[in-house]
Amino acid sequence: MAAVVLVATSDNGSSGEKSPAESSGAAERTPTPSLSIPPEVPSRLPSLPSLPSDVPSDLLPSGAPSDLESLLPSPAGDEVPYYMLKAGDCFNTDDSRPGQATKRSCRTAHDAEVVKMAELEGTYKTDAALKKAASALCEKPLQAKAAKQPAGSVRGTLVQYPDPTGFGLGIDSVACSLAADVGGNRKLTKPLA
Repeated sequence: MAAVVLVATSDNGSSGEKSPAESSGAAERTPTPSLSIPPEVPSRLPSLPSLPSDVPSDLLPSGAPSDLESLLPSPAGDEVPYYMLKAGDCFNTDDSRPGQATKRSCRTAHDAEVVKMAELEGTYKTDAALKKAASALCEKPLQAKAAKQPAGSVRGTLVQYPDPTGFGLGIDSVACSLAADVGGNRKLTKPLA
């Protein structure tokens, strides 16, 4: 239920590079919305109450657990839906899992860092309208943060936003992130400046 906009820039070994915010010819990958709900349950669910101890055992099916949390699947490692990230989180992406992010320490190799989480307001019926609104929310914060980075450390931006189905279900979060090399092999190895 999320779409991802990737904007990558490359220095091609030349000097006089432009930062991602100044780049005029950035390559753009077409987002691929994920229309399925992730099989993992997010780790930030509220705790569920245990069944009262005075429930007659003949009302429960045989072998029923005594607490409801045991019925929920556990999250797969550090993978979360993008909308559960927060500013300052570092993460890796996987093209085969759009809308998902695998949290990483900012002091180890990672693909991107969230600069800002924003919320979409208004009515959007198409992916193009959502993409445009999400990009507008991220443009200034990403430009400002990119300008503060050491030359050559950040080469792209990553804007993650809901697809129309997710937005219709109430997912309105947009993750605005800077990346080392969107779709490439370079990584960030420390927190953004």
